[in-house]
Amino acid sequence: MTQYPAPRLLYEQDNFPVFQNRMYDSADEAQNCPRGNIRIVEDQTSGLVRNDAFDPALVDYDANYQNEQANSTPFREHLEWAADLILDHMGTENLVEVGCGKGTFLEMLDARGAAITGFDPTYEGTNPLIQKHYFGPELGLAADGMVLRHVLEHIPDPYAFLCQLRDANGGGGLIYIEVPCFDWICEGRCWFDIFYEHVNYFRLSDFDKMFGNVVASGRCFGGQYLYVIGDLASLRAPRFDPENAIDFPDDFTASLQGGTAGSILWGGASKGVIYALLQGRAGAPVEAVIDINPGKQGRYLAGTGLRVSAPQEVLANLPATAQIMIMNPNYSDEIRKMSNNAFTYVEVGND
Repeated sequence: MTQYPAPRLLYEQDNFPVFQNRMYDSADEAQNCPRGNIRIVEDQTSGLVRNDAFDPALVDYDANYQNEQANSTPFREHLEWAADLILDHMGTENLVEVGCGKGTFLEMLDARGAAITGFDPTYEGTNPLIQKHYFGPELGLAADGMVLRHVLEHIPDPYAFLCQLRDANGGGGLIYIEVPCFDWICEGRCWFDIFYEHVNYFRLSDFDKMFGNVVASGRCFGGQYLYVIGDLASLRAPRFDPENAIDFPDDFTASLQGGTAGSILWGGASKGVIYALLQGRAGAPVEAVIDINPGKQGRYLAGTGLRVSAPQEVLANLPATAQIMIMNPNYSDEIRKMSNNAFTYVEVGND
């Protein structure tokens, strides 16, 4: 029997919401949401980083999952940039998006003249370009280009999944992959960017290990995301390289010790959920949460049960001395403009 080296533990937390983007109708329901544990490890065989405590049986996406970011101008600009990159490298013919969510990005590509089909079993809209099931070999499709945005970090075995996509696509084709950047998380000590539903955490070097032919790659969205265009025909099993081991910071959660009670958070998505959760555990509970997504407003965050408010609900009653914690620095200019630059602002992870 083959003996594999034990993974190296990097970071752990207990009792995290399974879905940080699932919204709840009451504080009580949100506080009693499904929970799981975090045990982030570096695999000593593949070199990949994963949550070793992840239990896929806990994960069941439904209509209450709210991860729409396209309400924000900076994020729309990022999507436009990604669309340009994809069409420049893949053309406009015979494209497939796997895990297309609510279809925002697919519809953007369609509006640019791309012939594209989306696949997502959780899709609830009516766009005929989107099929409400998984992409598989039984469909008999062979796309020239595939799009996989913010899906791979949710998959328990990412290399095996990419191999399945390769096989389902006739053994090849280009694929655009976009995932969060683990180096960005480590560099900024962004403990609020570790989530239960993200099984994997990637570095650019991981994709160099998995693809023999990388057509384009880099960091985007202010360095927070990685993008890769790889040739599926060149897939190979990743191998641990001791010269490229994770340099995980010893002071990763140091900023938790300096938290201030009564913070106003702008951003009720993933970062805000975990920031509020761990700040509360550290004795510095959050007072209010603002988000411009109408799908979140009036509903409650997993774990803490904090209510999400529209900007005007909170800002109207804030003193000029109030401090607003901006959960994503990419949105700083937009937030300052929406609030008339009337308060003190802290860019979380950039301060």
